[in-house]
Amino acid sequence: MHPGRYVFAQLMEHLPLHALRRAVKRYDGERYVKRFSCLDQFLCMAFAQLAGRESLREIEICLRAHHAKLYHLGIRGGIARSTLADANEQRDWRIYAEFAQQLISTARRLYADEPLGVELAQTAYALDSTTIELCLSVFPWARATPPGLGGIKLHTLLDVRGAIPTMVHVSAANLHDIHMLDLLVPEPGAIYLMDRGYLDFARPYHLHCQGAFFLMRAKRNLRVRRRYSHGVADRSLIACDQTVTLAREVVRNTYPVPLRRIRVRDADAAGSIVLLTNHFGLPAATVSALYRHRWQIEIFFKWIKQHLRIKSFFGTSPNAVKTQVWIAVAVYVLIAIVRKRLNSAASLSELLQILSVTLFEQTSLARVLAPPDLHNLNDQSDNQLNLFEY
Repeated sequence: MHPGRYVFAQLMEHLPLHALRRAVKRYDGERYVKRFSCLDQFLCMAFAQLAGRESLREIEICLRAHHAKLYHLGIRGGIARSTLADANEQRDWRIYAEFAQQLISTARRLYADEPLGVELAQTAYALDSTTIELCLSVFPWARATPPGLGGIKLHTLLDVRGAIPTMVHVSAANLHDIHMLDLLVPEPGAIYLMDRGYLDFARPYHLHCQGAFFLMRAKRNLRVRRRYSHGVADRSLIACDQTVTLAREVVRNTYPVPLRRIRVRDADAAGSIVLLTNHFGLPAATVSALYRHRWQIEIFFKWIKQHLRIKSFFGTSPNAVKTQVWIAVAVYVLIAIVRKRLNSAASLSELLQILSVTLFEQTSLARVLAPPDLHNLNDQSDNQLNLFEY
């Protein structure tokens, strides 16, 4: 129990503040700062994410309405819209990126034994990106293709165990997805799930040479030569399982070793999809089931766009945008950490909805996030009068 503690303060107790202090010191984030610290900035921005605030003015009004509680929430500096705007514009976004990475490391340890539904000893990652449209008149630096459009891309590498983002990169919207493979440091033995937009063979071959595995959809115009056909246990699911080489010499020079080609029947779409991988040790049915987990990253993008504030930004500079994105990621991971530590069966979206209306309650966080006792709710008090008598 936490008598007298606010839910927001209990939630923030799960933050590794030593990591934030270390990042602030590394990037000199509090030079010339007298009152409004980087922790105050993070807590205000985290409040905006949890409470669904849409602007700096809303943050200021809501927190000032609870000015007597701010000290107990951990906020020591004064709340002013201009102060928060200046902090987002000037303080290095890498402070919060590094802090979020520490939270990610904690969450991955907590979810390491999370059931995946597939017998898999290796770590599996899903790689994809989503575009956030911006107005060029407000964000002139965020030019995209075609001309006249503005936006940024959120490139994410997601650990499918627990749906924890392990790498987030914010880029211009016209950066092709495939360039993210140049920034990726391959983890030997890991499996990377990707869509066909990442297929150019030179970069997947680099993954192969580093001891990592990839699994992606093949393009329709891909030409291959079959070497072997492997036995298939369930023809209703797997149409074929083959060892192939690339047919065109130019492409084969970029990927000179054999590939595994699996055609998976899609009962819902009454068709099939073709998967390519360099992993020959997994059964074809396991490869098919594993690729379905790639949709977790689509669900992740949908979740953060619906529930977190990353589509309307509080600042217009690249630093302010990246700061808000990384704090949003940190809040997402923090909720995942609390969910695991408190053994909550609720989904992350349910937890966020509960927290959004209970931040200023003085009750135990575990009790707030616990499922309701439906038995007690249905019990009628003995003193309850009957409206109708039979």
